[in-house]
This record gives sequence, C-alpha cells and structure tokens, in this order.
Amino acid sequence: MMKEINEVLLDVKKDGSLQMLVFDHAGDKAFCDGVDVADHTEDRVDEMIDVFHRMFRHLMEIDIPTVAVVNGRSLGGGCELMSFCDIVVASEKSRIGQPEIAVGVFPPVAAAWFPKIIGLKKTYELLLTGKMISAKEAEAIGLVNAVFPVEGFKESVDKFLGDFMNKSRPVIMWTKKAIKAGLSLDFVQALNASEVIYNKGCMATADAKEGISAFMEKRKAVWKDK
Repeated sequence: MMKEINEVLLDVKKDGSLQMLVFDHAGDKAFCDGVDVADHTEDRVDEMIDVFHRMFRHLMEIDIPTVAVVNGRSLGGGCELMSFCDIVVASEKSRIGQPEIAVGVFPPVAAAWFPKIIGLKKTYELLLTGKMISAKEAEAIGLVNAVFPVEGFKESVDKFLGDFMNKSRPVIMWTKKAIKAGLSLDFVQALNASEVIYNKGCMATADAKEGISAFMEKRKAVWKDK
C-alpha cells in the first residue's frame, strides 16, 4: 500500500489541474492502523522506513491542500499520515494515537512533526504513553481541524471542504508555499521568505489582480486559476 501511495503522490505532483488531495477510507472502522508490526523486524525495517518516509517527503512537496478524512481509528503510521495532512476532519467516534511505545519502538515522523503542531508537552504525553485519544481531544490540541457527528458525516465533510474549493488554485498554492517556507525558520527569516513568495509569486498571478479588482468594484471574483 505504501508503494502505491508513493506512486499516486508522484502523479499528484505532476498534475497541474488538481484542487485538493483527499485521503479517505472504505468502511467505518479505521482510517489506518499503521504499518504491519512484522515490517519492523531487523530484516525488513530499513526498507519499510525508506518507503514510508518517502510518502512524507512527497507530501511536503505538494502545494495543493491535503486532507485526511477519519471515520474510525487512526493509529501509528496512520496517525502520522493523518497529522501530516494540512486539514484533518474526523467523526465523533474516531480514536487517534501513536501506540508504538507498547512494542518497544517510537514513531519517527510523529517525533519530528508533533512538536511543531501540538507542542512538546502533548507530544511527550502521546508518544511516551501510547494512549488513544478521542477526536474531540485531538481537535482541542490541534491534531484535528473539525469533528462532526457520525450521522451525516459525509455531508458535513463535503460542506466543510467546500470552503476550500471555491478559491483560486494558484493563490492557494502560493499561500501554502509561504506557510511551508517558514516551518524551519525564525520569525524574521520566515517573514522575509513569505514576502518574496508574496511579491514574486502570488502577486504575479491573474487571480490576485482579479481578487483585488473584484473587491474594489464590489463584485464577486471570477477565478481563472492563473
């Protein structure tokens, strides 16, 4: 499955027409329970880590919004994949966690990524205990954007994601580039990088000009995705 996901991500990076990448799942039991424990054995772990982590390197290079739709368990590598998406929506029944510590290992992606999105204290708590938390708690600490009831879940998700779909694709991409550029920089460096992307990238698009003109003329913008 990981190899297939990597192939899809390569295609997504090359496709200039996509507005959003959504990770969803069949059924209502699990988004993903993570990598097979057997793949952590000495003769298989190196290849597993290489293939698994390649997914996140690809995701970091994708400039359209990435979304995880969770309606069930999201554990281990599944939780890492979920958390790495730009937007996460979950049903009220969903349970989320990193249980690797129980089998004597730790989740490298979560160890690198969680401190940036939920802070050190919660990272230590989740990774050192391996406990599962509810979707509501995940929302409260910043792992999940929105939680909806199980009944009508799909309709709620579609409505929520609709707010992202009626925007200019290139402006969304430039915005995401600016956000990512500052992840490993201090504020002044991040601001400098964001200014360059804003002036040289975003403001050079037809949609930026259209958006400003539409606002000044008190009309609805007509995006050209250019």
